[in-house]
Amino acid sequence: MRIMTFNLRFQNPLDGPNQWKFRKELVLETIWAYQPDLLAAQEVTIPQLDYLAANLTGYEPFIKHRNIDLTCQYPTIFFRPQTIVAGAGNEFWLSETPEVHRSKSWESAFPRMVTYGSFREVDRDLWFCFADTHLDHVSALARQKAATMLREFFLQLNQPAILAGDFNDHPQSSVHRVLARGDSPFRDSWEVLGHFEEGVSTQHKFDGEFFGGRIDWILITEPFRLKAAEIITYNQAKQYPSDHFPYYVEVNY
Repeated sequence: MRIMTFNLRFQNPLDGPNQWKFRKELVLETIWAYQPDLLAAQEVTIPQLDYLAANLTGYEPFIKHRNIDLTCQYPTIFFRPQTIVAGAGNEFWLSETPEVHRSKSWESAFPRMVTYGSFREVDRDLWFCFADTHLDHVSALARQKAATMLREFFLQLNQPAILAGDFNDHPQSSVHRVLARGDSPFRDSWEVLGHFEEGVSTQHKFDGEFFGGRIDWILITEPFRLKAAEIITYNQAKQYPSDHFPYYVEVNY
């Protein structure tokens, strides 16, 4: 299976020549170039979701379980029905009241959530959980608490899982220790393959220049096995689809 996490950058008029309207077709091209079977997108506003649902040929958004709110930026899963069968799904807010819509805690700058569902490959009857999240970019406490919530949720779920997203923190952080070390069921796909951290980043300033470190992760449990991992720097004449580089892995279940 091919898996991608991709922070699309929300529809922001302050981005000037990098506004969504100027790069939305490049986002499609980037996804089609790698053809992930499962895509975890972040910062997806409703106009962006509508565009992708209409134009990202070969993919379906996994949103039947969602309470659509025009004010939200959502982590959103897309899947290829040609290769993946989708089952039930759900989501919750990363707060002290996870069932309360748009709730936030711990000085989080924005409401943050995780969306997840049951999936299987078309020709196999082996179900697994795929989840997409986006942790807060301001509050370290909110990231720490959210990481603990996610670890406890997946420990209780006790089934094969892949957790992808923008974690807004580094591999040396306490967030990473909570989610990818110790008693967590997850391991970091980049680390499993023995890739180096020095000089690596998944974010830039629409210029392709690495800065700020590797904050977009794909975490896997047993029995997934990694075949490849890549930070994608796809561009057209130095125009980039987002201010994050997509992160892509290939796994066997």
